[in-house]
Amino acid sequence: MSGPIVHGGGLSAAAARYGGDPAAWLDLSTGINPNPVTVPVVPVAAWHRLPDRGLVDAARMAAQSYYGSTGILPLPVPGTQSVIQLLPRLADPARRIAILGPTYGEYGRAFSRAGFEVDAIGELSDIGEAHGMVVVVNPNNPTGRLLPADVLESLGRRLEAQDATLVVDEAFCDCAPSESLAGGAENNTNLIIFRSFGKFFGLAGLRLGFVIASDSILAGFDEDLGPWAVSGPALSIATQLLSADMSALRASIVERKIALDAVLSGAGLPASGGTALFSLVRTADAGGLHDHLCRAHILTRIFDYAPDWMRIGLAPDAAADARLAAALAAWLRP
Repeated sequence: MSGPIVHGGGLSAAAARYGGDPAAWLDLSTGINPNPVTVPVVPVAAWHRLPDRGLVDAARMAAQSYYGSTGILPLPVPGTQSVIQLLPRLADPARRIAILGPTYGEYGRAFSRAGFEVDAIGELSDIGEAHGMVVVVNPNNPTGRLLPADVLESLGRRLEAQDATLVVDEAFCDCAPSESLAGGAENNTNLIIFRSFGKFFGLAGLRLGFVIASDSILAGFDEDLGPWAVSGPALSIATQLLSADMSALRASIVERKIALDAVLSGAGLPASGGTALFSLVRTADAGGLHDHLCRAHILTRIFDYAPDWMRIGLAPDAAADARLAAALAAWLRP
């Protein structure tokens, strides 16, 4: 059984090892928008009362419009991690699980802990009749691989024909909405789509996500999560933000991504992958560079299964870009 996975964002642990006030560190270890949106005003009733049906329905309707899931009202959940851990309950224990990787490690861990045989596949062509559930993170974390929507729609139809389920994690799809499968999800009863709320809006601490799937699948998740799984304030915030114009937010993310890639290229570390919210670079001594940056109180993400990979998230502003550039220049200096 695999142990806990080390994710990005461990500022307290990094500061305990390398020193400094965690608040003064530059955290580039996650794929979260470093410039969160202004949190809208939350009615006092949302704090005071248990979240009632009206709040839930309003959030679901706003999510339907935002994600374009015609015919399906997305189910709000307390972060997509909460439903990743429920996926084994939907899978046939007599069949294998295929996960297109390398990717977010919690999928493999959830199925392995539940006793499933898990195949880490590198290509969609590796999927066979023995697989009862297939997981694809699209765009992928950490490589940024983006499979066209029509390719995944074709895969979905194939899996439906063999009574298998396709899970598509679209946590980083807010800046690539044309590649989302949400618009056609109502036509495939064996398709499950996960959407993250916190990454794009920069509100990961809200612990909110949405699931787009058939009514029966959503009802199962809803029952397993139990009553009041998502807080009233989270539902209120989601309803307001998902109903607002986010074009300026997308533009700011694009601007920050361009700036990050310019810094990396200038340091001789051009991005070899990534999404709108992070870049992946390859360097022979990623561990050594990670340690060097930590000593400059800059946190990045490295991977035990790929010692030459480093994932670097967006910096919040030009001053932070310059701080990263200076630290990289010091590493490269003979």
